[in-house]
Amino acid sequence: MSADHLSKAQARRIALVSQGFRDPRHTTPTMRTFSRTLARTAVLQVDSVNVLQRAHYMPLFSRMGSYDTELLRRASSNAASRPRKIVEYWAHVQAFMPVELWPVMQHRMDHYRDKRGKWSVMVARPDLEASLLEEIRQRGASTARELDEGHPRTKEHWGWNWSDARKVLDYLFLIGELCIAGRNSQFECVYDLPERVIPAQYLNAPTPSVEEASRELVRRAALSHGVGTEQCLRDYFRMSSAGAKAAISDLVEDGELLPTSIDGWGRPAYLHRDAARPRAVQARALLSPFDPLVWERRRAEELFGFHYRIEIYVPEPLRQYGYYVLPFLLGERIVGRVDLKADRKAGVLLVKAAYAEEHAPEETAVELAEELRDLAGWLGLTDIVASPRGDLAPALTLALARA
Repeated sequence: MSADHLSKAQARRIALVSQGFRDPRHTTPTMRTFSRTLARTAVLQVDSVNVLQRAHYMPLFSRMGSYDTELLRRASSNAASRPRKIVEYWAHVQAFMPVELWPVMQHRMDHYRDKRGKWSVMVARPDLEASLLEEIRQRGASTARELDEGHPRTKEHWGWNWSDARKVLDYLFLIGELCIAGRNSQFECVYDLPERVIPAQYLNAPTPSVEEASRELVRRAALSHGVGTEQCLRDYFRMSSAGAKAAISDLVEDGELLPTSIDGWGRPAYLHRDAARPRAVQARALLSPFDPLVWERRRAEELFGFHYRIEIYVPEPLRQYGYYVLPFLLGERIVGRVDLKADRKAGVLLVKAAYAEEHAPEETAVELAEELRDLAGWLGLTDIVASPRGDLAPALTLALARA
């Protein structure tokens, strides 16, 4: 395979292998399996939507198969004999990232300090910052609700009716003065001081220069993508255009990134020199809307010919495919999409709609039924009920019934 030109199929296979879709699924995934998978994805986006499963759990299932979610809890907490492996930060958006990236993110923290946060709802309250830090220092890890007394919520921002305390806590998190030590059963952030969250070897590590930090982030994005454009590499860690451009140029000069072109892309691309270049990939996975393989929608369209938009915020009568739609990866193509919901009370996985792509092979419904059974078992659901909506629904209903 030439490094200076790739077919779309070659680029697609490189991307799938780089994201971990050629790794064998173990009967019982272990922490070693988890670490291998995290090395492929680099980050796990966090999102509060729980209609099926929290966003950060799904990419692990898509690559590892049925696993004990306790692995993620262990990886994101500290123990005397086992320091944490991952920590939440604004890495892609809100996401788990490897804890060793903490020093690399210091310049991002400085940027948010200068901007007073990332949104206009942030407030300048130095007095409240100091009092909240001291309260957490004294009482230990705490949620915003526990610290919220005396700071009433406002009503002027729909969807962002945070108290001043909640806004300041988020700001202190962005600038690295606080960390998210974990989340409680209501998915609320539990804030604590960095010295009680980040292992000392990373907390006290020298801060790399902006240029060094940018190169490290682009390097990790390139390893996770295998091949991608400047936009692909920049979006992975939501970098500035200038920082990404300079880092890409440096990595090309060092020979770590190899300039290439890809059929039909019309934009320069970059292949990581260590990317595997397989002749075939035989994957089968349901992908979360927040999976790194598809979260950059233009990339997903160029790699897979798959037009994908999440419709959570679209009024129900205007939705084309459904509320929480997961692409279905089979072989090395995305061949369909399903709108899923976990009815936990009834113990049922609801397939509210199922659609096939034009190129979907004959076995799509049977393979999807198998993957849905695996997903239902992992979620602790005992039945699968498919609605008749969508062109794949009849064949899927039949495949589920036959099983």
